[in-house]
Amino acid sequence: MPRPVPVRPPVRPPLPPRRGTGRRPLRALTVAGVAALLLPLLPAGASAGADERDPGSLQEAFARAADRHRVPESVLLGVSYLQSRWDAHHGAPSVSGGYGPMHLTDARTALAEQPHHGHGSEDPRGDTSREVRDVHDDLPDADELPERLRTLERAAELTGLSEEELRTDPAANVEGGAALLAAAQKELGLPLSDDPAQWYGAVARYPGSSDAEAAKVFADEVFDVIRDGERRTTDSGQVVTLEGDADLAPDTSRLAGPDLRKAPERDERVECPRSVSCEWIPAPYQEYANPDGSPNYGNHDKANRPASQRIDYIVVHDTEATWDTTLKLVQDPTYVSWHYSLRSSDGHIAQHVPLKDVGWHAGNWYVNAKSIGLEHEGFLTAPDAWYTEAMYRTSARLVKHLARTYDIPLDRQHILGHDNVPGVTGANIPGMHTDPGPYWDWEHYFTLLGAPFHPTAGPGSELVTIKPDYDEHKPVYTRCDGSGQPCPPHGSSAVRLHTEPSADAPLVKDVGLRPGGGDSTTGVNDTGARATTGQRYAVAERRGEWTAIWYLGQKAWFHNPADEPTAVNSRGWVVTPKEGVESVPVYGRAYPEAGAYPEGIPAQAISPLPYTVRAGQAYALGLRTKGEYYYAKTFDPADHVVVRGEEEYYQIQLGHRVAFVKAADVTVRRAGR
Repeated sequence: MPRPVPVRPPVRPPLPPRRGTGRRPLRALTVAGVAALLLPLLPAGASAGADERDPGSLQEAFARAADRHRVPESVLLGVSYLQSRWDAHHGAPSVSGGYGPMHLTDARTALAEQPHHGHGSEDPRGDTSREVRDVHDDLPDADELPERLRTLERAAELTGLSEEELRTDPAANVEGGAALLAAAQKELGLPLSDDPAQWYGAVARYPGSSDAEAAKVFADEVFDVIRDGERRTTDSGQVVTLEGDADLAPDTSRLAGPDLRKAPERDERVECPRSVSCEWIPAPYQEYANPDGSPNYGNHDKANRPASQRIDYIVVHDTEATWDTTLKLVQDPTYVSWHYSLRSSDGHIAQHVPLKDVGWHAGNWYVNAKSIGLEHEGFLTAPDAWYTEAMYRTSARLVKHLARTYDIPLDRQHILGHDNVPGVTGANIPGMHTDPGPYWDWEHYFTLLGAPFHPTAGPGSELVTIKPDYDEHKPVYTRCDGSGQPCPPHGSSAVRLHTEPSADAPLVKDVGLRPGGGDSTTGVNDTGARATTGQRYAVAERRGEWTAIWYLGQKAWFHNPADEPTAVNSRGWVVTPKEGVESVPVYGRAYPEAGAYPEGIPAQAISPLPYTVRAGQAYALGLRTKGEYYYAKTFDPADHVVVRGEEEYYQIQLGHRVAFVKAADVTVRRAGR
């Protein structure tokens, strides 16, 4: 991976004096433009303070590129903010192959240079009564990548800068983005105006959206940012400012054009808020024959939620495929399914499965039956891969809408990463997925959701919520590639856990992940000793700058100094084993007791996981539920049955993944303060 390159103005001859608005043919723009769509643009002409205009600074690079290509500086800043929040990521590509502050896409290079981690052996349906294997591990063919994933190539043609410089030099990258915006304005036959209100059409085309609705949503987001303004310290430690222009009213008539197909009337089956671009691309509910000729069906199950079962969870995934491949896969009846896909470049959404039905996505049938699955486009899983702000924002809009509709609390007990879903049995734990990984910015995501994490209790509280400073918290990870060298430094939501209050102490072990007793590692996909932003844990001990939490049945220590805390104190409830009980079993699903199953429906085993909650330990309470099992083994939904029992369960934050304990085995109490 390339070393970080200092911000400097690109070496190139000055442009000739501005003369007219001559037009130049414009290719379809790629991912760089798409990301800009999703985030609000900042007001053109906005100026930064003199202290941020130092020669060589990123702020000055924006000013210089805006002047050189005659793009309003606020427009350039706004588009960049939606793409990357002005971060350069040390030259590393995003999950969809975009580079630098302007997210110039070069997926060919990203695919050639970055490692790819496969799905593993998880059964996405997660029902031991009917196994469905997910064997997809294909990478896109670089020769068939769409133009939206190759915008860096177009930027090189427009600027004369090398592709390597556009990838690794933030100032060059900003100039490339400015050139793309100017080219789009010319293609529309519009002057290179100093008025940001005249750039609505060019902004809408930056991410390469194919239809007018997606382009409009992106442009609206950008101009919201411009009106509001923004100020942020980037990953290189520089302060960048976009001053707001509350009175800015863009000329939205400039959206029209033959290059953007008119979006059809929204399909009545779409379940999305009006503030996002959303289309209906259905996953097939279809019968087919196995290779041996036996009957089968896919790729989801018909249901009647929430009347039949409450929807308790929203599960965040990444797709491990390009947008086009993702859509092909979800339309394959022999594959698996999820409810929504989100596109990286502009945050456009496709819905595949009605929310009343059950998708096969989480690897745990109990969670599948009570959840909604969101897949975020990303075909690179190197740990340095990052997600666009456009996709974060659209995802947050969708999740807020779903949470309101189904009364799902906006917390990390209900909004789960795929990597927080438990294995259904001990045998399933090693094969569970690890997406969206340690570089998904949970703190930023929940801020966009309007539910930021903050202290709710005093210094001696028994509960803490993990909350490192994402930009400053850069734990060392390994196994990003085959070099054996540490991964490049990168902000992270994950906190590492040790057996003693020392950075030199061994990491805590996960007996489920490594049944033979092997050690946890610093590998980027190793979740055995990891706590993540937003997760709440019960405090076991405090010692100086270190805090211990109860984690997988043991004390797990993390560095938590008062001046730079990695957790905040919280109120809430905890569960402990009932008095006189030495330990209680832990489960990966909340299934009913055997007597609850009607005749003809085999009782599902209530199999404990290889963990226990021992006397003297406490775990943060998530939710309470009675045992449920959704029996769905036949194509005819008339044969599907929700089995409900009397056995009650509590969800707890056991380790990196959640788990369940029986209410009869534990005592619930308010956490000490």
